[in-house]
Amino acid sequence: MRHEKAGGLLDLARRLAASAEGLTLDEMAWEAGVGRRTAERMRDALASLFPQMEEIPDGAAKRFRIPHGLDGFFQSPTTEELLELNKASAALHTAGASPRARALESLERKVRAAMRAGALRRMAPDVEALVRAETVAVQAGPRPFEDEALIAGVRQALMALRALRFVYAGGSTPGAVREVTPYGLMFGRANYLVAAEKDTVAPRNWRLDRIGDLEVLDRPAAAPADFSLGDYASRSFGIYQGEPEDVALRILPHGAEDALGWRFHPTQTTALQPDGSVLVRFQASGMRELAWHLFTWGDKVEILKPDSLRDAMRMELAAAVKALDSGQRRTSADRSAAASTLGL
Repeated sequence: MRHEKAGGLLDLARRLAASAEGLTLDEMAWEAGVGRRTAERMRDALASLFPQMEEIPDGAAKRFRIPHGLDGFFQSPTTEELLELNKASAALHTAGASPRARALESLERKVRAAMRAGALRRMAPDVEALVRAETVAVQAGPRPFEDEALIAGVRQALMALRALRFVYAGGSTPGAVREVTPYGLMFGRANYLVAAEKDTVAPRNWRLDRIGDLEVLDRPAAAPADFSLGDYASRSFGIYQGEPEDVALRILPHGAEDALGWRFHPTQTTALQPDGSVLVRFQASGMRELAWHLFTWGDKVEILKPDSLRDAMRMELAAAVKALDSGQRRTSADRSAAASTLGL
């Protein structure tokens, strides 16, 4: 029955597209073999899915048609699609990724320009209302460096399968000229070029904000055929790459609900335990970044393994306590100095 209803709706869409003058509701009901109320629901469904449908006054009645056939009809964006495009560009602006945000804004303008004026007029108020009613929450963290010309140069090399040369301000020899084979770009809390130095194949992460004087070379250079940027990124909890370790975390019962809806890592498995806790397992490197994240879980998490994660957690805790105590001592000293100055 469900397929029959869908087939009837598509058949009515074809009839509206094939009619130069359009169909009235009574004509739509007759063509579809349904009652007028059902024809009204079918019309509303088509108008919701495909806003290009035109409404033409015809005396006391109204006619409806789909102009220019069904090809443009099916390809036209919906309100939700335009909204998500707008939100995606806003999220990139909020994250400090203005060059990529401007690319999406340009795409949105092109999509709107390609739409029929009538359909755009009907859709625009809904899009604007939803844009005002939805926003992207700002998360604390670094603002990633994004230089439009630099990213464009890297992308040119990736598309042309060419090597890159640049001056790198980081690493063990700051200011050295590097020649690399680009494997890809990795965007996140910080942005990186993933590339292997000349005559090597092992990829490394190069921070974009430390790359200068970028040059695309004529030398052919391509990542190995079996290299997957997604798999490479998944090896680490964050950005820092190392030897992956088996991680096992026990989220205590009072944090179980959050844990069941949380993604610690793309490769994770979760299992609800009889006592109400949740066991989370995955493989990753980057224990220091994982330790930073586990601070946000407070007393809800136990580290089962590896030992290196426990050690990283202890070191970060010790550093935090040291900074707190040092600040307390300075505050006490400042108060004593102020009291002495005032003769108290």
